[in-house]
Amino acid sequence: MCSDRWMRNSPELAEFLRLRRATITPAEAGLPTGPRRRTPGLRREELAMLAGVSVSWYTWLEQGRPINPSADVLDALARVLRLDAVEREHLNQLAVLADQSPSASAQREVPPWAQRLLDQLNPAPAYLLGPTWDYMAWNEGQERLFPPIATLEPQNCNLVWAMFAVPQTRELILDWESEARQTLSQFRAETTPFRNDQQYCDLIARLQEASEEFAQWWSRHDVAAFHTRIRRFRGSDGSEQLFEYQQLIDASDPQLRIVAQFPLHEHPAL
Repeated sequence: MCSDRWMRNSPELAEFLRLRRATITPAEAGLPTGPRRRTPGLRREELAMLAGVSVSWYTWLEQGRPINPSADVLDALARVLRLDAVEREHLNQLAVLADQSPSASAQREVPPWAQRLLDQLNPAPAYLLGPTWDYMAWNEGQERLFPPIATLEPQNCNLVWAMFAVPQTRELILDWESEARQTLSQFRAETTPFRNDQQYCDLIARLQEASEEFAQWWSRHDVAAFHTRIRRFRGSDGSEQLFEYQQLIDASDPQLRIVAQFPLHEHPAL
């Protein structure tokens, strides 16, 4: 699918629109409910009317045809679909022409500032992520907290691969399902611009083969912004360990980020 860069765009945009249309009831859109419906959500003709576009044009959009919607039309669709800020940005990124999408495959060196910061944060676990969440570097604290990071193969040295395809992760992270869903939503929101990158496409394909949960949840197109939160780990002695997650982004290169995990010695009020 990635070989045809335009066709890689259209199906994802179409899927996202169909999924979100199914979540909006006529009452939420200010329409009469009428008789019982066979399918949930708004009909195509209802959404088209509310967004001020023709039914045939919107139908083509949901069919994945090569249409380039304007910013005004995207705003109208986002309004009718009641998208939040992160979902709006996701919609806008999906509508970007494929040949304008950036690449994430270029080799990157670990910036000296990042290595210094990782070392200074130790023993607090911390790691550096690239544009598509590949692990670029980590400190000793991270390796103690999450030993599998040191054994990942180069092509799978990725946070999302570690979350879904490494069995040990499900034992180390308490509340794994909740954490995995949140991680995947953030990953999708932040990596949508790179969806035509070949290495990114290959990673998604491997994850869909390796994890039933990934394949199921990926098809939902859920997106979310990063937020500071508490993550619960199981220690080597079986005890519960709490960490507060913080994210640091380089202003000169926002595709790079350090994730630091600060241990909490007392259980916070959640």
